[in-house]
Amino acid sequence: MTTATTQQTSPHAAGRRAGRRAGGPRRIGSHLFLLLAVLYFIVPLWWLVVGSTKTNSGLFVGSGGALWFNDEFALWDNVQQLFTYQGGIYWTWMRNSFVYAIVGGVGSTVLAVLAGYALAKYRFRGRNLYFSMLLGSVMVPLTALTIPTFVLLSQLGMINTMWAVILPSLLSPIGVYLVRVYAVDAIPDEMLDAGRVDGAGELRLFFRVALPLLRPAFVTVLLLTTVATWNNFFLPLAVLRDPQLLPVTVGINQWQALSNAGAGGEQVWNLITTGALVSILPLIVAFLGLQKYWQGGLSLGSIK
Repeated sequence: MTTATTQQTSPHAAGRRAGRRAGGPRRIGSHLFLLLAVLYFIVPLWWLVVGSTKTNSGLFVGSGGALWFNDEFALWDNVQQLFTYQGGIYWTWMRNSFVYAIVGGVGSTVLAVLAGYALAKYRFRGRNLYFSMLLGSVMVPLTALTIPTFVLLSQLGMINTMWAVILPSLLSPIGVYLVRVYAVDAIPDEMLDAGRVDGAGELRLFFRVALPLLRPAFVTVLLLTTVATWNNFFLPLAVLRDPQLLPVTVGINQWQALSNAGAGGEQVWNLITTGALVSILPLIVAFLGLQKYWQGGLSLGSIK
């Protein structure tokens, strides 16, 4: 009997082994593709780290090449010069970026969660039409809206103010879309109905039941909107003129224009690379600090 069983199962085992052998080249190809993708994203970051350790002349002529360190390690000198150049205006640019990113990111996330929850769990006239318009706005690139936004803000007298950057950043169609899609399945209608039967109001249902379930979506949208506002370039470039109001992205671009002036301008390429490296550190910290909120605990607090 044992022999018969072995003979019956052996063809299946042989088939599985053959499948694994056939899938070997496919796995190797997928791993190679992932390795190339990792290198594609890591190499520019590595160049930025290496470039920040070089002097202004060492960026172009050095013993280590473009992707390796020179004999002279000038990172600390570059950082010190970065924070003191032009009266320490880099600190001002970083502070402005923090204000724009925090106010714009948190504000747009709050609005996106409220709007996405309403579109997902309430029935009202025109809901499908509003959602279709939202999907249409997602397809419009932000750069195409810069000039119309400039004209509107100019008529309101907000050009060259912080509000010219903050107010447009409060609108995030992609954030509303993500929250709406997530809320449809993450928040059971039965749970909301049970809360209404128990006498809970809509605000209490939102804060005590829906919001804990929406925590992963909230954090995801917060990161996306904060990073988008931090990296925003065209809008601040168009609506701001005062150097004291510029974010770090536009400020570094001004230094780049100064260095591109050639012999007539001061060469500060070492400050540009070092400033770019320092400007991405807050984003790295934000991603690492909020990553844990994406996993598990989806129903934490909903039972209470």
